[in-house]
Order: sequence, then C-alpha cells, then structure tokens
Amino acid sequence: MDREYNDLIGDILKESGEKDIKGKGKPLSKEYLQMDTYQNFQKIAREAGYLPEWLKLQKEISLLLESCQTTKDLKIINKKIKEHNNICPFPMQKGFVSFATLNKAREIW
Repeated sequence: MDREYNDLIGDILKESGEKDIKGKGKPLSKEYLQMDTYQNFQKIAREAGYLPEWLKLQKEISLLLESCQTTKDLKIINKKIKEHNNICPFPMQKGFVSFATLNKAREIW
C-alpha cells in the first residue's frame, strides 16, 4: 500500500474517469446543506418512487386482512406480520391478529 489511508470513494471516482458524474462542478443547493445525509437519501429515494420492503409488506398485510376468512388466512397474515416486525422501525411494529381482533386490525393496518 502506497498511502497511509484508504480512499475508496476517491479510487472509484478515479477509475470512472470522473467524466460521467452528474452535477460535477456544480455547487450544492442550500436545501441539501440544511438536511443530514439520511434526510437527503430519504428525499431522493421518495422522489424516485422507492418504497422500503416493510412498507410493501404493510400494504400487502392490509390487503390480506380485508379478504381474511379462514384460520389458514390468519396464519399467513401473522407470518407476514412477523416478517414486517423484523425489518420495520420499532415504533411501527404491530401485534399479531386473531379472529377476535380482526376488525380492529383492519382499522390499524
């Protein structure tokens, strides 16, 4: 190694030739500088139509709840809820569903 540190991004830019980088040489907008990196990512992702996997599951669970009629349906829904809870932010986690709580779950989801 000929340097004291690794500059991975710099290496990638050098390898790409730096000629095809969109926005190269343009100043950053004031809006960009007012948000942190994660907020900028969320804004760009939202504008590009990206939907996190846990939100896709949330929509799927909502549709399944509307058509739920059997115990087999409930098992599928609860399996999806478990998967949802494993990947979503903690405050967004929801409890499992039973026939007794089905109507309430339809309102929540």
